[in-house]
Amino acid sequence: MTASGDHPIATPPRAPSPVHGFGTLAVHAGAPHDPATGAVIEAISLSTTFEQTAVGRPVGEYEYSRSSNPNRANFETMVAALEHAKYALAFSSGSATTANILQSLAAGSHVISVSDVYGGTHRYFTQVAKAHGVKVTFTPEIEVDIREHITDATKLVWIETPSNPTLRLVDIRAVATAAHEKGILVVVDNTFLSPYVQNPLDHGADIVVHSVTKYINGHSDVVMGVAAFNSDDLHARLTFLQNAIGAIPSAFDCWLAHRGAKTLHLRAREATVNATAVAEALEASAHVIAVNYPGLASHPHRAIALKQHRNGMGGGMLSFRIRGGHAAAERFCQLTKIFTLAESLGGVESLVEVPSSMTHAGIPKDQREAVGVFDDLVRISCGVEDAADLVTDVMQALERAVAAGERNGKASNGVNGSH
Repeated sequence: MTASGDHPIATPPRAPSPVHGFGTLAVHAGAPHDPATGAVIEAISLSTTFEQTAVGRPVGEYEYSRSSNPNRANFETMVAALEHAKYALAFSSGSATTANILQSLAAGSHVISVSDVYGGTHRYFTQVAKAHGVKVTFTPEIEVDIREHITDATKLVWIETPSNPTLRLVDIRAVATAAHEKGILVVVDNTFLSPYVQNPLDHGADIVVHSVTKYINGHSDVVMGVAAFNSDDLHARLTFLQNAIGAIPSAFDCWLAHRGAKTLHLRAREATVNATAVAEALEASAHVIAVNYPGLASHPHRAIALKQHRNGMGGGMLSFRIRGGHAAAERFCQLTKIFTLAESLGGVESLVEVPSSMTHAGIPKDQREAVGVFDDLVRISCGVEDAADLVTDVMQALERAVAAGERNGKASNGVNGSH
């Protein structure tokens, strides 16, 4: 990651379409049949160490499971195929993935990031990266002003698209073109969409990262992260850090995540259908101030979704501002019957949360509100339940949450008027 202004990076053209479709790759990539037993599903390799026939000569390609493991290698092969990448590296969490990439930067390096990033990413950038001498500049309009923020020390641009939790989109190709003019690498966090809906490397990004915990695994039972890329130099650097830092996933977690990813295309399609139905119902309600969902024609970046997302899909995530402030947002989350009040996203079950008090509570209020994360914002992750049931649940909770606030307001006015 030593590129500089003297050595611009050529923004790669869109990759050719793979020989097989996404669903075929999801099921078969990195999934060899066992040559000894014929098992069509790989075994879980729990061994931490592997026999050597002579000193320094392992029987196969594995020596020690922190460095590499059969289940991790198979999972990484599958993710690389889905993201149209040459390489993929798995880590113990999405945050560990972020940490390893940032650790590859020398002290004194500068990073440009979109403002409305995941709270954990913001925490790492502002508290951990800063401690080892990496400075991060946040901007809400990165396509517009990226060139103004670039310095001789800038080594990395970090994008979330869609952003968490306001669902803003970024034109990856536009940012990559500007960054590559100065030899700067571009990282895209693709967690909110999954490889099925968007492939950032096809649009010029150098690294795509995921919290595997979310859509790729999809069953809320694994904490894990992954990075995918095409550069041989990046592979050498990040593989070294993966082994040296040791933030690696277990063999069992890799096996679970690989199994989960085999149905990613089915889950992502259903989640999009459900989120679209919920978003349209919310947009039509007088109890809602605004809806953030890139699948809606009203989304300010809808044109980017049509360009970057598979079939213009909006994905399974949305957020909205409820009338009645923070109290109404909290009530809404407690009144849903199918949606569970919990952090995280991308699982088969539908979840709901209030970012200002949960996932983004660590970001100062003025910074949160500057990018649209108000106290009345509710974030929804649509699972794969029936769309009609989800819409009914959202609308009953919305009606009751706002009505309760109006009753409380009238009661307060009555009490105040009697004094």
